[in-house]
Amino acid sequence: MFRLSLQHRLLGVTMLTSLIALLVALGAMVAYDLKSYHEGWVAELKAQAELLGQSTAPALEFDDVKVARENLALLRLQPRVRAAALYGAEGERFASYTAKGAEGTLPGRVEMRGVHRIDRDIAISLPIVQDGRTIGSVYLRAEYALFDRVLTYLGIAAIVAIVALGIAFLLTLRLQRAVVRPILGISDVARDVMQRQDYSRRAPKLTDDEVGVLADSFNGMLVEIEKHAQEVMRLNEKLEARVRERTAQLESSNEELRLATATAEKANRAKSEFLSSMSHELRTPLNAIIGFGQLLGTNIADAKPERRQEFVDHIVGAGKHLLTLINEILNLARIESGHVELSVEPVLMAEVLEECRRMIEPMADQRGITVEFTPDCREVALADRMRLKQVLLNLVSNAIKYNRQRGWVHVSCSARDANHVRLAVQDSGQGLQPAQVEALFQPFNRLGQEGGPEQGTGIGLVVTQRLVELMGGRIGVDSTPGEGSVFWVDLQASDQPALPREATDWGALTQLPAEPARRGPATVLYVEDNPASLKLVEELLAARGGIRLLSAGNGQLGVDMAREHQPDVILMDNNMPTMTGREAQAILKRDPRTAHIPVIALTANAMPEAAASGMAAGFYRYLTKPLDPRRLLEALDSALTTVRPRGGKPPISF
Repeated sequence: MFRLSLQHRLLGVTMLTSLIALLVALGAMVAYDLKSYHEGWVAELKAQAELLGQSTAPALEFDDVKVARENLALLRLQPRVRAAALYGAEGERFASYTAKGAEGTLPGRVEMRGVHRIDRDIAISLPIVQDGRTIGSVYLRAEYALFDRVLTYLGIAAIVAIVALGIAFLLTLRLQRAVVRPILGISDVARDVMQRQDYSRRAPKLTDDEVGVLADSFNGMLVEIEKHAQEVMRLNEKLEARVRERTAQLESSNEELRLATATAEKANRAKSEFLSSMSHELRTPLNAIIGFGQLLGTNIADAKPERRQEFVDHIVGAGKHLLTLINEILNLARIESGHVELSVEPVLMAEVLEECRRMIEPMADQRGITVEFTPDCREVALADRMRLKQVLLNLVSNAIKYNRQRGWVHVSCSARDANHVRLAVQDSGQGLQPAQVEALFQPFNRLGQEGGPEQGTGIGLVVTQRLVELMGGRIGVDSTPGEGSVFWVDLQASDQPALPREATDWGALTQLPAEPARRGPATVLYVEDNPASLKLVEELLAARGGIRLLSAGNGQLGVDMAREHQPDVILMDNNMPTMTGREAQAILKRDPRTAHIPVIALTANAMPEAAASGMAAGFYRYLTKPLDPRRLLEALDSALTTVRPRGGKPPISF
């Protein structure tokens, strides 16, 4: 690319600046003069036209063409007026005047009013008004010398520009000798220093002005550069070494980022698969509930009671499966979000094994499976007692469900080493293939058992694995296809003794409460805004008998009815309009007239913290929906037996 020198650029800038300034000044002067000329000439023509119209108005009024022509003939004294004419009220030409050489310049009729240009002339047409009436119009056409003036100004401008640019050129040459030459000298030295790396060169100082100061500064800079050249080289070598180090670190970070991205993509795919599987698992029991419910709602009058009961059994079974699935999904969600609180403490394994044995024996007897627990296990592990029982029960129940006919399950407890305790659940089932073992702890993956007779969710083992890891342990499986599997859990051993606890009476949770002797009708108030839930409780209590049921549709109405009817027990829903169940219960507790009445919560909020909060607030029991009829009746019986007799009568029970 062609590059101009500093001299040429300075000369060009100076000349261009002078030319632009000159053109702007001349242009402004010419424009102003032409504008003044135009306005003056138009004003003069308008004045002549108005004067001519006034002087010829009587002639036009009385149709005196001779007088009109004489008045127009006076325009010969204006040599720039080329033609003039008078027109009647209808626009026809009345009289005219034409200068020599201007024949054919008058229109036959007046087409436009006002000022307008025609070729290189200017024409003006004004109306003639007499006593408020327009009796005609006057037309003047004159020379318009604007173009001649423009040409004249252009010539003057060219001469002025040539003279001004010549003067600017001479001044620029003098300026170059004073400024440009010293700068060019500094430039030559700088170029030589860059090419030869010779920092001993110095720029000449020709003046004592700013350019001289520039030369001194440049020479001082060369001295500093020469002084620090070797330091810069040393720093460059050090910098190159650091760059190589950083490059290696960056490559390592990029590799880690690539692996993290791949992990994130894998997790995203797993999330999508999880949601798809969860949708499928939720819809499957809903399909049975809705389908058999629709069948019951159709005209099946001819169906046998056994057939109807079969439909009901399908609905109840699917509902229980759906409830189990929802509970396990909620448990998994709480674990994954870190909202599970564990109380890790020394736990005597013999107590946990004994309690699990009592809970699992009915299931094993029903299926004909022999379950053996290691006797006299004296190992102590660090774990959450309740969560450890949940883990062990899940492993043993799976070993029973997926076992063969007349199979066996062996549960053992031993010290794996000085720091760990191992729980092992061995079964005589079909065993697992290696591919099944790899997919064992994936949500909703039932390892090909989806079409089998055993219902399941495919989440239990995932929850079990998360709980074991939260307790600081490990879980694994050793399986031989065709022979069976061994699920093991390793927990940290404790050197502190565990405090023994009383055994739990699990049978009370699986049997209907004994029905006390009836002493008379008991009054129960059910505060519920959902008609279906109210109808369900009404049917349950009607089947039990001995209860007079009152109902209220919201919390405020429930408080009013409790004060008026003084029921023996109150069943309270939590989520209601106007006033929540928690608010209504608090009001009843503060009122001396109702403070003694037990309030049992019936709510769909099944979160453990909600249950703990409700019990702390003063609820007698906290039951969650879907309702378990046995637990509801047991809680109601317990509440009725605790009510003190009112008015000297014994407490009502059933």
